[in-house]
Amino acid sequence: MERGDRQPLVRKSSSSYRTFPESTARRLDKEYLRSLHNKRLYLAVFAAVLGNFSFGFALVYPSPVIPALEAHPSPALKLDQHTAPWFGSVFTLGAAAGGLSAMLLNDCLGRKLSIMFSAVPSALGYALLAGAQGLWMLLLGRVLTGYAGGVTSASIPVYISEISHPGVRGMLGACPQIMAVLGSLVLYALGKYLWLVLDWRWLAVAGEVPVLAMVLLLCFMPNSPRFLLSQGKEEEALGSLCWLRGEDTDYAREYEQIKDSVRKQSRQVSCAELKDPFLYKPILIAGGMRFLQQLSGVTCILVYLQPIFKKTSVILKAEYDAALVGLVRLSAVAIAAVSMDKAGRKILLFVSAGVMLVSNLTMGLYIHFTPASHNGTVANTTLVSSASLPAEPTNYITLIPLLATMFFIMGYAMGWGPITWLLMSEILPLKARGVASGLCVVVSWLTAFTLTQFFLPVVNAFGLEVPFLFFAVISAGNILFTGCCVPETKGRSLEQIEAFFRTGRRSFLR
Repeated sequence: MERGDRQPLVRKSSSSYRTFPESTARRLDKEYLRSLHNKRLYLAVFAAVLGNFSFGFALVYPSPVIPALEAHPSPALKLDQHTAPWFGSVFTLGAAAGGLSAMLLNDCLGRKLSIMFSAVPSALGYALLAGAQGLWMLLLGRVLTGYAGGVTSASIPVYISEISHPGVRGMLGACPQIMAVLGSLVLYALGKYLWLVLDWRWLAVAGEVPVLAMVLLLCFMPNSPRFLLSQGKEEEALGSLCWLRGEDTDYAREYEQIKDSVRKQSRQVSCAELKDPFLYKPILIAGGMRFLQQLSGVTCILVYLQPIFKKTSVILKAEYDAALVGLVRLSAVAIAAVSMDKAGRKILLFVSAGVMLVSNLTMGLYIHFTPASHNGTVANTTLVSSASLPAEPTNYITLIPLLATMFFIMGYAMGWGPITWLLMSEILPLKARGVASGLCVVVSWLTAFTLTQFFLPVVNAFGLEVPFLFFAVISAGNILFTGCCVPETKGRSLEQIEAFFRTGRRSFLR
């Protein structure tokens, strides 16, 4: 198609922000999507989500390491009941700090360079963990790897959404969660089979591998076309989109649409503009989803998974239960990845919250009504101390907490896990995307830290059923929030989603 023939189509596409959907624009969009070659796009996404693999690896790093350090002969490295929880929880504080700094890094360095920057604290943190000679090195290493995870949590979803097209954005938007779960499973496998033969420090050395691979691959990947246009680098943005879409496609039409959207949002956000529903509504929705996601209890359940199974006397060994739950989580995220571009985001969020509600309610009621002999080896032991006791399953009814937890993780992983990250990157307006995504990550990890710190005191004071019943109430709130606040973004470009929030007309999203 010659440029002279293409200009009317560009103008028609721009006007479609006001009259979308039009049959001609829809036909052209479908033809364009069918013509795309996604091999290079997939390579760029893979390079980016290696950062999520490292994040998942670092998140569960304490699981096999804490037992080794509790038995360590050196007093400088030996963990006790007071220092062990901090070794696990300071990661979330580092992640919150990383999300806070990403508010500036995303807009100053760009999405790709922010992801690459995260490799510096990550590599340094793993080096400190591998060569630790004292508790302060262990804690600082955890903070630095958490900081890197916070930066990648805010940058990678935005980068993926901005380089993807509507036909595969849902599938690719689930890749960060898939890689994070895969990183956790690899850590569990290495922790179970390698640290018994090698030293526990080698787990930190292994964590350096995906970090270095990510940096090397990203050196050859393009930056986000939308970010480049926001910096006035039009030729570089066009080249980036050409590389991602293929030279034999009508990528120039998409480029003009993106350019038109960026032109409308070329100025930085002012305090007065925050009163504009176009800005505050998507920010509140994205932040609310991150807040509710963590309040549903997923971080607490994952962190204390083995002690919970010990306390409820699950019929299998706790470490095997944890691995089984991890495999279920990975399978559910994969299902979400292939279905969210077909079924849509909202229906998966509804199903996800419903499954989480039933699972948490089942777990809470089981713990409350099951006799103490079936609900913990010793009735008066705390959650942490019960983790060191041998499980004594006496009845197949103890499969209930295992199944309830598996269904909870499955429900979370097929909806409220990956889709909250995807929607955050989809609905946030371009002019505030860098800052707002960092803000959402801060909200997420501060909530996770607070909930994780209060989980054990609540369990010890009121019983294990109380937090699960609370998580069930939050899951019911997730259903209401999805129905009242969350828009359906399946198959819509980022420009069309922004037009919906700008005008409030739901015709943009039908």
